[in-house]
Amino acid sequence: MKNLLVYFLLVVSASAWAQTNREPLFTSFDGTKIHYEVAGEGRPVVLVHGFMGNSTSWQKAVLRQSLLDAGYKVVQLDLRGNGQSDKPHTLAAYQNDAEARDIIALMNHLKLNHYDVVGYSRGSIITARLLVLDPNLRSAVLGGMGADFTDPDWPRRRAFADLFSGKAHLHPEFQGALNAAKTRGLDTLSLGFQQQAQPSTSPAELSKARIPVLIICGEQDEDNGRAGDLAKLIPTATLKTVPGNHNNTSGSDGFAREVLAFLRSSK
Repeated sequence: MKNLLVYFLLVVSASAWAQTNREPLFTSFDGTKIHYEVAGEGRPVVLVHGFMGNSTSWQKAVLRQSLLDAGYKVVQLDLRGNGQSDKPHTLAAYQNDAEARDIIALMNHLKLNHYDVVGYSRGSIITARLLVLDPNLRSAVLGGMGADFTDPDWPRRRAFADLFSGKAHLHPEFQGALNAAKTRGLDTLSLGFQQQAQPSTSPAELSKARIPVLIICGEQDEDNGRAGDLAKLIPTATLKTVPGNHNNTSGSDGFAREVLAFLRSSK
């Protein structure tokens, strides 16, 4: 009997530990479960990862720890189709600003009424939609992004949509990206849907921005167009360049310094 009681207590203890250490999920507007993490206290800043990334993309970035050290609350999430979030296998699940609406739903779930967002690469494309959709957005950082995404028929987006949708032979120049996704065990079907449904934000929409926006890019980065061209479309934009290329800028000291300075100036 004593052994049975000890076993029962061990099971209950293990279950409680699993519950408290399980990464949190919340159910978004359409039933999709989204994984997120929250650290720190204070003014909330959401970090939005790029294509083929997830919330852990920010773990080794200087910015994340810098924000925590400066007294910010850091919110990270896996955009749908990535990381530990659900990966729907229908195009409809990614259309109509689904990813931006997930972020808005998460902020409502966390009861955070005003927040800042830092997006990088494709994360900046999603962040640009928040400029249009969410009046609770306090400020936005668009990193690693030029103006090319404002074109709904952006050739690079269409090429990646083909690449991850069974038409890789049409774009041998990007084969390395598909190979990398497969090597990492990523859901290539979901990645294809993400590219097919990827939103664009028009110059007319960007021209209506009224909150502070930082456009920041590596000195060697024109992968998604010229950052200066994007800054010209947004009346409230500040343009900064730091050392680096598209792959390493978001994790750098320079990126972290400029983002922190921007957030402090946009209180």
